[in-house]
Amino acid sequence: MIHRQEAVIGGRVMSIETGRVAEQASGAVLVRYGDTVILATVVGSDEPREGIDFFPLTVDVEERMYAAGKIPGGFIKREGRASEHAILACRLADRPLRPLFPKGFRNDVQIVITVLSVDQENDSDVLGIVGASAALSVSDIPFSGPVGAVRVGYIDDQLVVNPLESDMSNSRLDLTIAGTADAVMMVEAGAKELPEDVMLEAVRLGQETLQDIVKMQEKLMQAVNIAKRPFSPAPVDEELRSKVVEFVLPRFEAAVNNPNKTARSAALSLVQQELVESLGAEHPDRLKEIIAFYEKELKAYVRSNILDKGIRPDGRDLKTIRPITCEVGLLPRTHGSALFTRGQTQVLSVITLGSPGDEQVLDGLGASESKRFMHHYNFPPFSTGESKPLRGPGRREIGHGALAERAVAAVIPPPEDFPYTIRAVSDVLSSNGSTSMGSVCGTTLALMDAGVPISAPVAGVAMGLITGEGERNGKWAVLSDIQGIEDALGDMDFKVAGTADGVTALQMDIKVKGITYEIMARALEQAHEGRMFIMEKMLDTIDAPREELSGYAPRIQTIKINPDKIGAVIGPGGKMIRKIQEESGAKIDIEDDGSVNISASSGEAMQLAMDAVRALTEEVEVGRIYTGTVRRLVDFGAFVEILPGKEGLVRTSQLADYQVMRPEDVVSVGDEITVMVIEVDPQGRVNLSRRAALRGDLPSQAELVNERGPGRGRGGPGRPGGFGPGREREGVMPNRGPGGYNDRGGYGGRERSGQGGYNDRSGRPGGGGYGGDRRSDSGNFGQRRPMGPGGPSGPSGPSGPSGPNRGPRREGGFGQRPPERRGW
Repeated sequence: MIHRQEAVIGGRVMSIETGRVAEQASGAVLVRYGDTVILATVVGSDEPREGIDFFPLTVDVEERMYAAGKIPGGFIKREGRASEHAILACRLADRPLRPLFPKGFRNDVQIVITVLSVDQENDSDVLGIVGASAALSVSDIPFSGPVGAVRVGYIDDQLVVNPLESDMSNSRLDLTIAGTADAVMMVEAGAKELPEDVMLEAVRLGQETLQDIVKMQEKLMQAVNIAKRPFSPAPVDEELRSKVVEFVLPRFEAAVNNPNKTARSAALSLVQQELVESLGAEHPDRLKEIIAFYEKELKAYVRSNILDKGIRPDGRDLKTIRPITCEVGLLPRTHGSALFTRGQTQVLSVITLGSPGDEQVLDGLGASESKRFMHHYNFPPFSTGESKPLRGPGRREIGHGALAERAVAAVIPPPEDFPYTIRAVSDVLSSNGSTSMGSVCGTTLALMDAGVPISAPVAGVAMGLITGEGERNGKWAVLSDIQGIEDALGDMDFKVAGTADGVTALQMDIKVKGITYEIMARALEQAHEGRMFIMEKMLDTIDAPREELSGYAPRIQTIKINPDKIGAVIGPGGKMIRKIQEESGAKIDIEDDGSVNISASSGEAMQLAMDAVRALTEEVEVGRIYTGTVRRLVDFGAFVEILPGKEGLVRTSQLADYQVMRPEDVVSVGDEITVMVIEVDPQGRVNLSRRAALRGDLPSQAELVNERGPGRGRGGPGRPGGFGPGREREGVMPNRGPGGYNDRGGYGGRERSGQGGYNDRSGRPGGGGYGGDRRSDSGNFGQRRPMGPGGPSGPSGPSGPSGPNRGPRREGGFGQRPPERRGW
């Protein structure tokens, strides 16, 4: 039987339906919002998995390219491994659902979210959370939901629920929130320097709106009326537990309270080993229970110390940030590098600058096709003192990299100011908590070291939470700059990154069934204090982007050409652009608006490429002097190629500053001569003068009229303004047809009546000019905009650090520094 519920969310109808498809799954729903449709299914095993001490939940997102009417790229025309976007969508759905399963539940649960249709306006990621929750809610799997989810934007200074994708380019906020009827479960956001109070208000609005989605699922559960399977956690042996507590508590104080992670881990391992040796002899068949009791008591000891005494394992109070050191310019041949160390967390970040053609191509369901700023995060096993096989990036690495990328992307200069593709790589060298926020700090330092004109520095910090249970119920503490043990044994990982002016990224994961607004407000307040402290340490090392790029970074010049000329630069099958790149060594990227980005590692290569592009697209200018090649001689002058494919006529009388009887007396085919453009007639034909080039100025209008003579018009005897005095030449009939010489309306060539143009190569009917077979040279050649050191975007140019167009200036200088301390 089909059951359906719907509600108006954000001004559009959202529907949830079950009973139509996937009847053999434990639970299955179709969720529709606009024309975006997802199928969410869940299957739970009947028996728990033996020998594990964790909940085996798997969430997969399957993006079907047919959903967007696309065929997958590449040679294999079918979907392969999950895209980065799909992996991030998996994590987005996993995080709010995992805490709502009963503790001790060890049955395998797999959630599969399949994207069936996308309209590229309504976000399928949010529907995935809703669908996964609804599928769990209508199944027999124990689950303390339902969970609702919405997206919140900030457009025109107004918070908007579930904004359309087409409106998100104008939004300063992209926040996804998931929650139950009682509490917030997960928040993830990217923002353009929004104040903390706006972020908190967005969370409130999202939590309020998602209640309608929760109610839809509750009604669906009532209609389906499937009972949850019974589950009871394993009974606790209180006698064995008491023995473990009696053994470990006296030893925890010396073992736990140590600021050095390695020493603390070694001491705790020794306590566990002694416990197993002591109680294992009495209970050899219950070692797993003994170790489980040990871990539970360690967690209780750390948490009670924080709640009751305000003492953390490394001796810090709740707000203190660990010692910080920063270094930049470590690697000599990279474009920018930095080493950020906070406590025992250490991250090496490196920047590489590339041409616009190095942008990442996105072959996914979204409308976006590429991105020019990328951040990649690596977490090798040696960073935690472990020995493991090296594999490709996992979901954790992709998620942490995306969070840091979102945090820093808000301050990356736009392509019109800095047309580089930017890749940042953060390698974690040592891990003891919050490596993702260490990556944010390291990447900011490396960008400044590379000379990337970011609008402000970004710093990040991770916040933790400890909540009380039993007799401590109601007590809680927010921790700044959490380390590994506090993350593992705490209730929240709340990461906040931003500038001095506001938040740029936020991610909250919790292990309890929701937190209050009061806790979130305290966490945001402490996070602001913490990241300002961290930023000050960063700015002590480098307080502004370097004025010059690395000598090993490519330089980019941007030339603006008429879009109609793009084909001339590319050439048939890309022949021309490949030739320019091979001969110059530069790389050329052309955009649809006529912007030609030329990147090269040397000035010579840059100049060769720029000259070649200009030659293909440049317009002939009257009064300009060119060096051209004589291509052929006729009895009335010489044809000279002044630009590729563009010829002009130098009449015999204009070949020298003295009287010339025959062109061959002065020039030969293949000679290079200097000429001036003295006229471009209405038909586009170019008239040149060597005499004017030698003299250095244009002939007067009277001279031009005198040269033409009164008796013969251009193109025939009845039209005034023709060239030459009208004398008859051997084999030439002045009055031979409507076109003048040789029936063509021009000076010579094949017998094609009615064609205009001087030479025998031009010549489409009605066309004019010397080279009618050549491409059109209409349009204006744009001004180049040099990038890099010494150009308009360099240190002294209008977009440079000291120029008037550098970007928004801030009160107190770069970051939060006062004027007397800022570096520029």
